[in-house]
Amino acid sequence: MNTSIASQVRYLQRPEGRISYTVEGTGPLVVAVPGMGDLRSTYRELVGPLLEAGYRVAVTDLRAHGDSDTTFREFGDIVSGRDLLALIDELGGRAAVLGNSMGAAAAAWAAAERPDAIAGLVLFGPLLRDPAMSRFAVASVHGMYRVLFTGPWGASVWAGYYRSINKGRTAPWLKEHAADLKRNMKEPGRLRSFRHLTLALTHSVVEPRLPEVAAPMLAFVGELDPDYKDPAAEADWIETLGAQVVRVPESGHYPQAQRPDVIVPATLAFLSELRAAAGGDWGAARA
Repeated sequence: MNTSIASQVRYLQRPEGRISYTVEGTGPLVVAVPGMGDLRSTYRELVGPLLEAGYRVAVTDLRAHGDSDTTFREFGDIVSGRDLLALIDELGGRAAVLGNSMGAAAAAWAAAERPDAIAGLVLFGPLLRDPAMSRFAVASVHGMYRVLFTGPWGASVWAGYYRSINKGRTAPWLKEHAADLKRNMKEPGRLRSFRHLTLALTHSVVEPRLPEVAAPMLAFVGELDPDYKDPAAEADWIETLGAQVVRVPESGHYPQAQRPDVIVPATLAFLSELRAAAGGDWGAARA
């Protein structure tokens, strides 16, 4: 089992509830944020190598996900970005942030909001803008969400969808992970919160802030990612933001899980360069 899963769960108190996270190791702080409907364990391939490379690694759950409370009423990129900044402040110093999907959007918003807190961004399958959709299409999607995530079948629907967007190679632990997702979402209050998140989520609040992001960015875009209408075009657009983009073959929406052979060495190299540029550290972390 990944050390970040086995280590003791801690909680960050926020106005509407607690955010769960784990933290271990010593050195410059790295904070990892999962995407919508995911768990901390999505980063199991990265945590060990990061610890061995001399980083202090925190992995957080989103609101109402994993071990976080289900008492939250607000959801989306901005409040998730604020949770991230609060966690960085709690742990001390600046941080390099890893983010997948919605977690990448929250991390980018946080980097624009508080440049002093974030030394660099590593983004996996980042959703930094809304897809072009008509109002009718948006209404149709929201109607579908209300049906799919209302009944007792909701947890199974999400777990099945999650597996389906792992296009290309899949992690050997995908089946186990999908079962964990399903089990977690069956806990009281989680499916209701997830439905509220899907209905409230928009990345339109992040896109206009992207020019304000000064932190170096590394982005991994799966060449088979079905969350993009055109993965190649999205990768090209992300490059216009000043990011270094790695186009990941045989990968869908979760390159951090699907292609650790590509992601781990590239992430470690990026963080090493970031660390060297900062003189060996990017902010003192307290124990």
